[in-house]
Amino acid sequence: MAESIHNRNKARIGHLRAALYDIDAGKLRAQLGELFAPDCLVQLANPLETLPGAAGLYEEAYAPLLKALPDLERRDFIVMAGASKGQNWVGCAGHYMGVFERPWLDIPPTRHLMAMRYHEFFRLEDGQIVEMQALWDIPQVMMAAGAWPMVPSLAVEWLVPGPASNDGIVTAPYDEAASQASLAWVQDMLVALKRNVISAAAMELDKYWHPKMMWYGPAGIGSMRRVSGFRHWHQIPFLKAMPDRDAFLEKGIMFGDGAYVGFTAWPGMTMTISGDGWLGIAPSNQAITMRSLDFWRCENGSIRENWVLVDLLDVYHQLGVDVFERMRELTVPRRSGFAL
Repeated sequence: MAESIHNRNKARIGHLRAALYDIDAGKLRAQLGELFAPDCLVQLANPLETLPGAAGLYEEAYAPLLKALPDLERRDFIVMAGASKGQNWVGCAGHYMGVFERPWLDIPPTRHLMAMRYHEFFRLEDGQIVEMQALWDIPQVMMAAGAWPMVPSLAVEWLVPGPASNDGIVTAPYDEAASQASLAWVQDMLVALKRNVISAAAMELDKYWHPKMMWYGPAGIGSMRRVSGFRHWHQIPFLKAMPDRDAFLEKGIMFGDGAYVGFTAWPGMTMTISGDGWLGIAPSNQAITMRSLDFWRCENGSIRENWVLVDLLDVYHQLGVDVFERMRELTVPRRSGFAL
């Protein structure tokens, strides 16, 4: 049987993963240049935002991160691929980690091990990356440094694990039937979730989710277990604050690979903050968009795990809140040259 385009694309992204696992700072710029098309569109989380191709990705993202964490290492726990709207994509999730030795984005260093979760999606054509949509969980770094200046999370903050099934790096031949089944199940769940109600029964949560489901949210929201945990610490506060939320399911990129489903869009949701109860944000009736990049794992006909990253820094930015300036004020005594 001929190798599928999706397995070939995962192998191609394997070169990027290898380059970012054993990083050679002197070679990384050239390695990125070989993998990314010259006019590649690169979109990262706030404050990095849209970067000019591989050169911008190196200069604005990886080079400063390497300066802060000289022993930077990338560890994937999900690598999956598939097609959506005639395009071929690879999705990766994992952690960047290393010793946080120097400031990064003005976040004060800890001189201890630091981990930052990422969700990264790559569109490939003819073996080259032509588009990248990625969220790096920068608030996770702020929290590790004791420099998160916003409200505490309702749920647990921890080092989010990879899949319980230990099969997140999908290397088996592409299974079209299994992939489509997982994709259809997640799509049906999302349609039910979009209903403009807070009722768990109306959204059929118990129908789609495993009794021991895990929802791994971004730093600032946290992780939770079971439908009850998901509702108490994320869904109800979210819906009370933004009852008109609408996901761009038809506009986004969603694809399956065996038991896994990935979703990316830039942005992926629109809503109006009209009520209280989410992240301590006042109900200003302001319309915002939201970047949310997701992975789901299906197991025996239900969704067992869901990894979610949301660009919370971009949300605050749209509301006119400069999280970084507030962080600088919080950490003034820890910066060199400060005197009372």
